[in-house]
Amino acid sequence: MPQSLLRSDAPARDTTFPVAPAEPGAVRGPLMEILGTNGPPRNRLLGALPDAELARFRPHMELVRLEQRDPLFEPEAPIRHVYFPETTVVSLVSTMENGATVEVGTAGCEGMAGLSVFLADDSSSVRAFAQVPGVAVRMETGVFVQLARESGALHQILLRYTQAFLTQVAQTAACNAAHLVEERCARWLLMTHDRVEGDAFPLTHEFLAFMLGVRRAGVTVAMGMLQDANLVRYTRGRVQILDRAGLEGASCECYRVVRAHFDRLLLPRRD
Repeated sequence: MPQSLLRSDAPARDTTFPVAPAEPGAVRGPLMEILGTNGPPRNRLLGALPDAELARFRPHMELVRLEQRDPLFEPEAPIRHVYFPETTVVSLVSTMENGATVEVGTAGCEGMAGLSVFLADDSSSVRAFAQVPGVAVRMETGVFVQLARESGALHQILLRYTQAFLTQVAQTAACNAAHLVEERCARWLLMTHDRVEGDAFPLTHEFLAFMLGVRRAGVTVAMGMLQDANLVRYTRGRVQILDRAGLEGASCECYRVVRAHFDRLLLPRRD
């Protein structure tokens, strides 16, 4: 599979994270194989830190396993931890008064969940939960705030990420208003493909409809079109990307716009 520039494949260096115990309501089930334990963080923000800075943060980091739909934080509630995804993907969802929901942003190995804490707000206006199961590095909010104040390197990295993330949110809003469901499906699949390991990941039509804020019937038709074109294969709640280039051609320009901003603004990983 072609490697997105959101990903990083630099040589490993010595980095070890303690493993967090299961915590009801946040991290459920047994921790599976711990990815990245003996190498550098896959997360682009942590991976861009100088070695000395990362060494200071390491004692405060926990590697946790997140299952699909595990909550990270709720609207207007205190954010207890910030998360730096390694192999999981996080959805940020806004809920209307009538109960309608729509995904307004996502965070994967290129970013973090809990950005509002960096912007001096201890809560968020959106709900965050695991979209794709995997592992993430988490840090207690108070510790993160203190370290972000003390670390010039982390502060600069997060400023650049904030700009890239705001571009993603703005482009997502425009995309939801202007583009066809099948184009939006292709965009969503590409962004998720950039963040996961391999070409397949769990997905149901119901879940994708929830993410895009459309009816399930519309997603079923759109996914059928992508499958008929041999771009994806969908079976039993799991989707596999078959033709990455073809899927990019089926997507609207929003995927390319967002990816270009992340590629330009995110600092490269330090070896």
